Amino acid sequence: MHSQYQLGWLALCRILDANLDRAREGLRVIEEWCRFGLNNPSLTEQCKQFRHQLGQWHHSELRFARDTSNDPGTALSHPLEKQRANIQSVLQSNFSRVEEALRVLEEYGKLYNPAMGEACKQIRYQVYILESTLLTQQRHQTLLQSRLYLVTAPVENLFAVVEAALKGGLTLVQHRDKELDDGVRLSTAQKLCQLCHQYDALFIVNDRIDIALAVNADGVHLGQQDLPVTLARQLLGQQRLVGCSTTNATEMQRAITAGADYIGVGPVYETPTKAGKAAAGLEYIHYAAEHSPLPWFAIGGIDTSNLGEVLAAGSERVAIVRAIMQAEDPRLVTQHFLAQLKAGQAEPILKKIGKVYV
Repeated sequence: MHSQYQLGWLALCRILDANLDRAREGLRVIEEWCRFGLNNPSLTEQCKQFRHQLGQWHHSELRFARDTSNDPGTALSHPLEKQRANIQSVLQSNFSRVEEALRVLEEYGKLYNPAMGEACKQIRYQVYILESTLLTQQRHQTLLQSRLYLVTAPVENLFAVVEAALKGGLTLVQHRDKELDDGVRLSTAQKLCQLCHQYDALFIVNDRIDIALAVNADGVHLGQQDLPVTLARQLLGQQRLVGCSTTNATEMQRAITAGADYIGVGPVYETPTKAGKAAAGLEYIHYAAEHSPLPWFAIGGIDTSNLGEVLAAGSERVAIVRAIMQAEDPRLVTQHFLAQLKAGQAEPILKKIGKVYV
C-alpha cells in the first residue's frame, strides 16, 4: 500500500513538473512577442510576472521527479505542430498550451497543495484576459501601421488578385460585394479571411456583422446607412475593429464619439463605386488631417494618376478599389502604392504595369 502511495505521489509530481514547464515555456513565447513584436512593456511585464508566480511553485521535489527519458509523451507529435502559418497562429497555439497546462495544474495542484490549485486558477483567468488584450493590441498595431487599404470589387479571379496584393505587402483588406447571396458571401469571406491571416494581414467585412463574427474576421466596416457604430461595438466587443465611412466633418465627429477605430474619408473623387454620390473633395482631406484623432483612409477614385495630390492634401493612408482590383499586375501596383505612401509623394507608375483603370 505504501509503495502504491509513493508511485501515485511520484506521478503527481511528474504531472505538475511537466505542466509547470509547459505553462512557463508558452508564456515565454508570448512574452517575446509582447517585447519585440509589440514593444509593449506592460504586457511584457505581465507575462514575466505570470512566469515568476508559477516558478515559485516549481519546487525541487517536482524537478527531481522528472523522468524525461521514460516519458512516452516525448515521442508524440502532431503534423500541425511542425509548422505555423503566421505570428497569430504561434500566439494562439501558445495561449492554448498555457491555458491547458494551467487547468491541469489547477486540478492536480489541489492534491499537492490547495493553495497551488487556487493560484493556478487565478492565473488562468488572467491569461484569458491577456489573450484578449494582446489580440486587440495586435490588430490595432497592424491598423496603425497600414497605409494601404484594399476594398475588393467583384472580379473573376478575386482570390488571385487579393493574394497578389498581399504578396506585394498589403496588410489590410475589406471584402465588399453587395450582390452576392449570403451563402456565397459567407464562403468567400471565409476563404479571404484565411488568406489574409496567412499573410498576417487584417481582414474586414463590409456591412455584415454576422458574417464578420462567423468567419472570425478582424472587424467590420460600416456606412452611414448601416447599423450604428455603438451597436456594432456591443455585438463585436472590444477585440475587433469597427470602421466607418464619413463624407463630412459632422459624420466624422459622430463616428469618433461612437467609438470607431478608424474612418474612411471621401469619396475624394467621383467614382462608380459610389454612383450618384458627390465627391467630398480634397477640402475634406485637409480637414481630416487637422482634426481626426483616429487613423483615417482617403477613399474614392484614387489611383496612380491622382495619388500625389491626395498625399499633398495631407493624407498618409489611402483605400483603393479598382486601381488594384483591375490592375494587370496587382502585386506590382500594390508595391508602387506602398512605396509612394512611405515616401509621402507619388511618382509616375512603371510603364510595364500596363493600364490601370480609374
